[in-house]
Amino acid sequence: MLDIFERIVRRDAKRTESEIQADVRQFILIAPLNLDEDDVKIVNLESQTGDRRRIDVEVGTTVIEVKRDLRKGKIKAEAIDQLAGYVEHRTGQTGLRYVGVLTDGTEWLCYDLVDAKLRQVSAITVEPNAADMERFTVWLEGVLATAQNLTPTSSNIEARLGAESSSYQLDRATMSSLYEKNKNNPTVAMKRSLWSRLLTSALGTAFEDTDDLFIEHTLLVNTAEIIAHAVLGLPIQALNPAALLGGEKFDESGIHGVVEPDFFDWVVEIEGGDVFVRTLSKRLARFDWSKVDQDVLKVLYESVIGTATRQRLGEYYTPDWLADIVVRETVVDPLNQRVLDAACGSGTFLFHAIRLYIAAAELEGVPVGELIDGITQHVIGMDLHPVAVTLARVTYLLAIGRDRLIDPDRGTIHIPVYLGDSLQWQEQSVDLWSAGNLVVRVDDKKDLFGNELIFPDALLDNAARFDELVTEMANKASSRKPGTAVPSLKPVFQRLTVPEKFRSAIESTFKTMCRLHDEGRDHIWGYYVRNLARPLWLSRQKNRVDVLIGNPPWLAYRKMTPEMQVTFREMSEARGLWAGGELSTHQDLSGLFAVRACELYLKIKGKFGLVLPNAAIDREHYAGFRSGYYGDSSGNAAIAFDDPWDLRRIRPHFFPRAASVVFGTREDHTRVTKAGEGTWAGRRMPTKAEIWSGRLSQPNLPWDEAATSLSRKEGQLQLVGQLAKSPYDPDFTQGAIFAPRLLFVVEEQQASPLGVPAGRKAIRSSRSVQENKPWKLLDDVTGVVETEFVRPFYTGDNAYPYRLGKPQLVVLPCSKAGPLQPSQIELHQGLSSWWERAQTIWTDHRSSERLTLMQQLDFQAKLTKQMPITPLRVVYNRAGMHLMAAKVKEARAVIASGLYWAPMETEEEADYLCAVMNAPVTTELVRPFMSYGKDERDIHKHVWEVPIPKYDPNIASHLRLSKLGKDAEAIVSSFSIDHELHFSATRRHIRTHLAATKVGKEINELVFELLS
Repeated sequence: MLDIFERIVRRDAKRTESEIQADVRQFILIAPLNLDEDDVKIVNLESQTGDRRRIDVEVGTTVIEVKRDLRKGKIKAEAIDQLAGYVEHRTGQTGLRYVGVLTDGTEWLCYDLVDAKLRQVSAITVEPNAADMERFTVWLEGVLATAQNLTPTSSNIEARLGAESSSYQLDRATMSSLYEKNKNNPTVAMKRSLWSRLLTSALGTAFEDTDDLFIEHTLLVNTAEIIAHAVLGLPIQALNPAALLGGEKFDESGIHGVVEPDFFDWVVEIEGGDVFVRTLSKRLARFDWSKVDQDVLKVLYESVIGTATRQRLGEYYTPDWLADIVVRETVVDPLNQRVLDAACGSGTFLFHAIRLYIAAAELEGVPVGELIDGITQHVIGMDLHPVAVTLARVTYLLAIGRDRLIDPDRGTIHIPVYLGDSLQWQEQSVDLWSAGNLVVRVDDKKDLFGNELIFPDALLDNAARFDELVTEMANKASSRKPGTAVPSLKPVFQRLTVPEKFRSAIESTFKTMCRLHDEGRDHIWGYYVRNLARPLWLSRQKNRVDVLIGNPPWLAYRKMTPEMQVTFREMSEARGLWAGGELSTHQDLSGLFAVRACELYLKIKGKFGLVLPNAAIDREHYAGFRSGYYGDSSGNAAIAFDDPWDLRRIRPHFFPRAASVVFGTREDHTRVTKAGEGTWAGRRMPTKAEIWSGRLSQPNLPWDEAATSLSRKEGQLQLVGQLAKSPYDPDFTQGAIFAPRLLFVVEEQQASPLGVPAGRKAIRSSRSVQENKPWKLLDDVTGVVETEFVRPFYTGDNAYPYRLGKPQLVVLPCSKAGPLQPSQIELHQGLSSWWERAQTIWTDHRSSERLTLMQQLDFQAKLTKQMPITPLRVVYNRAGMHLMAAKVKEARAVIASGLYWAPMETEEEADYLCAVMNAPVTTELVRPFMSYGKDERDIHKHVWEVPIPKYDPNIASHLRLSKLGKDAEAIVSSFSIDHELHFSATRRHIRTHLAATKVGKEINELVFELLS
């Protein structure tokens, strides 16, 4: 097979198109594309279209046009027109969706037909080698969709259904064109609007209301709903598309709460939608969905929704190995503990909780029917994200497994995964329960519907009956013709055994539903109300669970809407969780969510295991969370914490931020009078932790595989802000912010032939690839400015251990004493001209009107504090994985925000401090305090959490370090610097060079003794 592939790929001028065509056909026939007998028969060469044209190669609903070399002349453009005719002709003949492929053997282009024109949706370029042959085969199979019985592993899902696959690109393109043609359709517009409003309330400003995201969410949900049918072994390619997305077969099978009308079934209500759903079903039918052993829908979600979007939305889905071990550690008696994941996402924790229950039940010999009933009573999920809820419901089915679902002895199944506000963000639970009823009061201006809907409290005790009742009411309301009589609910009451005393309230609500239907506002309200009721019902004391598991949302405070920020602060302050001050912007939703979930849903003595940001176990802004006591005004929980897990040292990172796992037990808050007084029922989080480390082959492994690569040991947490800081802490200040760069940072340019006056420089903006929009798109600022206002500056890019690089230049309207007043700037012609242009650009393009350009330059007085400049300073880097420090002696140089600086009284003290800060052991001691993203790399003032002592010339070790610091400076000064090399690499080379010297080794040993 490889020899044929290599012949195809090589662009050989001697080969004819017919020879390439024959090889392409032969490759398709022998490649592992899982062609059945019927497929083999229709891999046609020179297939006639019936209008005297011939298709080079035709396979199923794919036509392939072959050329010798697409790089030459107009060949590609002409071939595309030719291919468009073939695709349009076949589509018209068959009524099926055809796609076109254009190739010269090396370049393969896949096209979709839109309005009689081809649109490229996927492409691959290959070389003649075995690796590219395998890559190409996967790509081609995605186009043809011919494989069968694929195992739905994470790698298969990502390769064949993920965003980079040809399958996804084709389906995404088709759905996009369908949406564009129908987005003004009232049904489509209404469902998109409801989707937008719900996600805005769930995700705040992090949610971007775009058509692209709505299309991606629709495709994901449609995919998950079709997979749900495949799990039951249903012939998804033969089912009616509307039935597929409406869940009719599930209703017939007695499985409720999986697939139902929602925001995303608009596809089957528009022209062309049926064909699309059938095509999507064909692609999904390639997999054997009975062989799932992990949450594969999470993998699909993450491979479709881009990393940047998921980070912005705070969507960090937990890898299977971590969810599995957290469930095992927390759920110790699965047959008798009710488990809730209140932020279930795609259902990873639910999957492993169900599998744990199944293992225990089968060990006890529990019959299948009783086993499934037990699962649905003991494992519950909730989320406020409609896409996540659909994925979690299908994951729930996958966890139960096809064999059990089709067992003849199983009864009716109600999947307990609900769309609801677990946090009860507006704290309306008391208001919603009135006179023994659940009263859903909704306002059109704030929510989805505008009426009062009343349901007797007692009906909610039977979740299955309540769900069926609301579903029946919704169906009846929507199926009647507007203006006709309200149907009787008596048959429904009898079948569901609704007590007589509750019927009048239900009938009144049903009349409201019918009126909403008449007004055209009933489309999704039943779905909404059923899911809204569940978190409120679970929060009632008698319904609380034994175990909380999961990964609460990490939505950052700065990403919340202003209204959310107010509520978040109020709820946090009431529970002692609000950090305040500069730390407020570091806070996120996860800590409050964890406490609130314990308050609402966890029994006294109930256990929890929750994945939180690593900051929860050691950062200052989580100090209130770690206290275990959450106030006595609104807080209704006290927690006894167990030792947490620190996961920061595991590579590769599985979240954009480092993670931890916190464990604990809810205590009786009524025994708590005040923190530290009376009978204290809670227990502060221990500083002892289990430290995890190791390197995984990939982030999302099963636990049994991951366990072999991970180590766990007891360790001690370094709590930021809890220890005595170094006396150097108040001395150091961050440098000034020279942004936007084009207005301040400059480089000299050649003057005109006439030259410039003495004491002036011809300058222009110095640009950088790191500039942001809109500034990066603007033209340079140029001018001639007085030399006294063009200063050298240092930032992280030109500072190294013990040494500074070549300074950059910055235009600053400053004298020796500090920033100039406007009237003073006007006295200097060159500076005044530059500053006037800079202010105009700033005013025209700034994102906020709060700051003038001078206020931007001198933000928090970071420039003013440097004036007048002291003759000797020590600087260190704001960010990076390794701490470094150097001396600054240049009298005119200013410090930019990439560095922190402090004045030094003597050179001996500066040498001492440089020696201490450049020692590798100091970085290791600082690292636990550093903020972390991809790695620990944000140093800021965390360095002073390490108690570096003030220089004392009377202490021998201080004197010795000062001498060694001077020697190290001399060694580094002779180090050859390659200015073409990135500064971080140069720093690394200097560290390596110094570490090999006697001076470097002695410094590290002395600093270890000094700080340990």
